[in-house]
Amino acid sequence: MAIDDDGVAAALGRRLRTIRTQRGLTLAELQRDTGISMSTLSRLEGGGRRATVELLLPLARAYGVTLDELVGAPETGDPRVHIKPIVRGGITYIPLTRRAGALQAFKVIYPGERTDHGGPDAVLARHDGYEWMYVLSGRLRLRLGEQTILMGPGEAAEFDTHVPHSMGSADGRSVEVLSLFGAQGERAHLRASSA
Repeated sequence: MAIDDDGVAAALGRRLRTIRTQRGLTLAELQRDTGISMSTLSRLEGGGRRATVELLLPLARAYGVTLDELVGAPETGDPRVHIKPIVRGGITYIPLTRRAGALQAFKVIYPGERTDHGGPDAVLARHDGYEWMYVLSGRLRLRLGEQTILMGPGEAAEFDTHVPHSMGSADGRSVEVLSLFGAQGERAHLRASSA
């Protein structure tokens, strides 16, 4: 793989010379560290020799930089996925999956200042589907029909969402939950671990 644009080769040569001089190395010292002859190094820095991966890798190792840093490659952008949270009724839903019609995963944050979501006066919802939830942090109040369940970190629950239900903070502090929801009633498939 050769860099074949003369302008790029000249710019790369200047960059290589700058890096070497900033590190206070001579061509002879660089030859010793890389195994590349002084004449080849000189032609690379002068733009008279095209750079190849076989020449750039030992240089990058000698300078302690990545190939991108060595050649001054432009930034490729942020590789992280930026998910937009959805806020409904003060509850924050962070989608972790994006497949429509399939089992959906969310991180759900119930605010601490509003305990009416899971409290005795909460409006109970019912709809098609099946939900599995795991408490990451905080204390969750889960109401299923007439039953109230208090859950802490590490506890999980699953239920048919046709059963009237509500969820919220049990103690006035925020609660973080991992939720798997199947709109068509899909259930999470759990495997028992072997002893």
